[in-house]
Amino acid sequence: MGDLGRVPVGIIGASGYGGVQLVRLLMDHPRVALVYLGGESSAGKPFSDLYPHLGNLVDLIVEPIDLEKIAARTQAVFLSLPNGLAYQMAPELLARGCKVLDLSADYRFADLETYTSWYGGDRQDRETAATAVYGLPELYRDRIAHSQLVGCPGCYPTASLLALSPLLKQGLIVPETAIIDAKSGTSGGGRQGKINLLLAEADNSLGAYNVGRHRHTPEIEQICSDLAGHEVTVQFTPHLIPMVRGILATAYATLRDPGLVREDLLTIYTAFYRASPWVKVLPSGVYPQTKWACGTNNCYIGLEVDPRTGRIIVMSAIDNLIKGQSGQAIQCLNIMMGWEETLGLPQLGFYP
Repeated sequence: MGDLGRVPVGIIGASGYGGVQLVRLLMDHPRVALVYLGGESSAGKPFSDLYPHLGNLVDLIVEPIDLEKIAARTQAVFLSLPNGLAYQMAPELLARGCKVLDLSADYRFADLETYTSWYGGDRQDRETAATAVYGLPELYRDRIAHSQLVGCPGCYPTASLLALSPLLKQGLIVPETAIIDAKSGTSGGGRQGKINLLLAEADNSLGAYNVGRHRHTPEIEQICSDLAGHEVTVQFTPHLIPMVRGILATAYATLRDPGLVREDLLTIYTAFYRASPWVKVLPSGVYPQTKWACGTNNCYIGLEVDPRTGRIIVMSAIDNLIKGQSGQAIQCLNIMMGWEETLGLPQLGFYP
């Protein structure tokens, strides 16, 4: 244990937006001590050089990545790295006794063939991958509690799956009719120079990207198939919207029972998420806004039934960097450690 009985934790890949969110949240967490920040390009620099606004709070130096040293100093490690790097590190960290929470796509897939077909790479860690648990607590809380390796979901899959899960689990929709239209702020593109993320390009503009081929598609389909009990294909289209953070996912599907009304489905959703403190099912006629979730680990869900088309429309709003990334990873750590699921996570954001 670390200082004052706190659990020592580390972050590999702390320089990006996901990493800095982890730093901020872990610094405020009452049961952990952040003792290590690792990276390659930033090694040797004070973290405050990367994020000057944290200079009076974080006095850590970004260190070179040395798995043996990391494992000797920490009990849990967050891997906030680009896809394709975590699977080169996780097996050794696990072998040395660390709990590992991977924020990339490396450990999200039960079938590694699906991973390599969408992300590439030569996976030599099949035994390790077989032990990974998909880190969406609202669906797999019990498995996460007994896991040493968690593959944290992507931001779009988090919002999309929380919108669709009650319908798929209870067989209320025709799964193949599911369509997901999602919009994300520019921080989802990471902290790097990209032309489409420049203010002059993104401001006052809204556009779809990676239509029909976004890499979060197979992740969504994998969990939808698990919930439905058979293989499911969904139509997923992401859009970039000119705001910094937030995701609004709107899911459409045909109801099996056209007699179901909005109040019936609100009752079903409320019951499904009754033990999920971070999911807020909104009252009848209230639809979520991204601003409500900004800076929090909440997911706001609203729904409507269109009797004319026989479809349900479910809207899901999250902060892509918190519930869609770092906050959810800490939520998983809380569960792995046997702590309260809400520990150290923000419930109220800034408004307006």
